[in-house]
Amino acid sequence: MYSYLVKKLTGISVIGLSALALAACSTSSNSSSSETVAVGILQYMEHDSLTAAREGFVAELAANGYTEGDKITLDYQNAQGDQANLQTISEQLVGDNDIVLAIATPAAQSLATVSTETPILFTAVTDPLSADLVESIEQPGGLLTGTSDQAPIDKQVELLGQAVPDAKTVGILYTTSERNSEVQVEQAQKLLEDAGYTVVVKGISSTNEVQDAATILMQDVDAVFVPTDNTVASTMSMIGELSVEYKVPVIGGSTDMVDQGGLLTYGTNYEALGRQTAKIAIEILEGADPAETAVQYPETVELHVNTDMAEKLGIDVSNLTVSE
Repeated sequence: MYSYLVKKLTGISVIGLSALALAACSTSSNSSSSETVAVGILQYMEHDSLTAAREGFVAELAANGYTEGDKITLDYQNAQGDQANLQTISEQLVGDNDIVLAIATPAAQSLATVSTETPILFTAVTDPLSADLVESIEQPGGLLTGTSDQAPIDKQVELLGQAVPDAKTVGILYTTSERNSEVQVEQAQKLLEDAGYTVVVKGISSTNEVQDAATILMQDVDAVFVPTDNTVASTMSMIGELSVEYKVPVIGGSTDMVDQGGLLTYGTNYEALGRQTAKIAIEILEGADPAETAVQYPETVELHVNTDMAEKLGIDVSNLTVSE
């Protein structure tokens, strides 16, 4: 499969192109299209972090000469957070494309169940091991590899202590059906408790529950931690409004979540993560085996502060520092 992709791109092997040439010999336009690689993209739902990852992926491909209509065609599908859509879209994308990008853990899990030979790249997946996407980080062992968006939660807890030094109780809001969120909640709860905080965990199952759950939580806590949770991320504007109303700061899992209503994070830049994933995709398109292509962690992790939110909450963020 991987050498086949290389032959489609380079035209080096006459043998590898013979079948394509026979199928396309009737017109020169068909012959030209036979050299184009079809790239599918499955985005789990619509929110800024996932969209930024997609845009970074496409931009980096183009920056390396893989422009749509030239070397590649793009087939973008969005499941809109609907689990029922994932299976149908996954089957279509795997059947119609030479390589597919999965954005978020549910999208990657769905594609993994239907692909028997099509390489799958993933991004915005926190823990590919616990999600059963790869056998190991260094040696994925199958058709899937890509990038994790795992941010250093210990640094986020450290920053919480600096921004809200009088906090005693911290709430955690997450979606119970998202494995990526469960992993982060387990880590955050332990780190917060080790730091001396009382932790209140609140799980939700859909966006319909976020407002009530966040309201209840903010009445009882001094700060709220939200992981890189897809459902929560899609409602960050509303959570930000509640944060201002109850004067309870929100520590977000990603920079995009902070921009939408959080106070701060030491988190992943998803546009950069998408670009990082595109570089792995190019390696595979040019012959690398995903089974032997290591999963990568974010290269761009940054302190990100919503100064407007800090002003509304009356919190001084001028002296925040992250230890090495």
